[in-house]
Amino acid sequence: MKKILITLLFFFSTFTFANALGISGINIGLSGQMGVFHATGEEKEQNETISEDATGLAGYGSIFVEKTLGDRLVIGIDYVPTALESETTEIVVDDIKAAADGASSQQTNKVQVDFEDLTTIYIGARITDSMYIKAGLVQVDIITNESLGTGSTYNNTDMDGTMFGLGFNNEFGNSAFYRIEGTYMDFGSASVTASNTDNKVSLKDLQGATAKISIGKSF
Repeated sequence: MKKILITLLFFFSTFTFANALGISGINIGLSGQMGVFHATGEEKEQNETISEDATGLAGYGSIFVEKTLGDRLVIGIDYVPTALESETTEIVVDDIKAAADGASSQQTNKVQVDFEDLTTIYIGARITDSMYIKAGLVQVDIITNESLGTGSTYNNTDMDGTMFGLGFNNEFGNSAFYRIEGTYMDFGSASVTASNTDNKVSLKDLQGATAKISIGKSF
């Protein structure tokens, strides 16, 4: 994630410097979007595997900075400054080892996940005067918040993926513009292992589709 943040700072400083010199071709804007995301969560504990599909809605905002390349191409970076929070999942499991030792055979595990610093680096191309396509790379930090019967914890991790989008762009006023865009994201899978056991939690096939409205200004 540090490389992404360094890239973000580089873009901001470069565009600010370019604007101060009167260099054109810089777009800065804000976006609001609503997305639906789907993934399969899997927990492996001892000889037991629990799997559950989950689908959720999320609304969030982002900021973006772009540099135009000629009349048709643009490169940019989009950053979500707020966390996307999952619901808390509670699972009751049988502890075989505890039962053999004469202790309670059931444990309650609670897991909640925050998706932070969702960042996209992309390239876009106009296919008509108002329609465009885009593709890019996405990265998100996964912060695990858990309460496990074993007292164990899971480390945080991150996921890398790809995105594709199709949108409509229209200019108005003094170099202002608005956009309507649909985007598909595929983050793949990630897994983390418990700190004091061999238990493993996996997030598989995380995918999402979003509808986005943006407003910005060209310099």
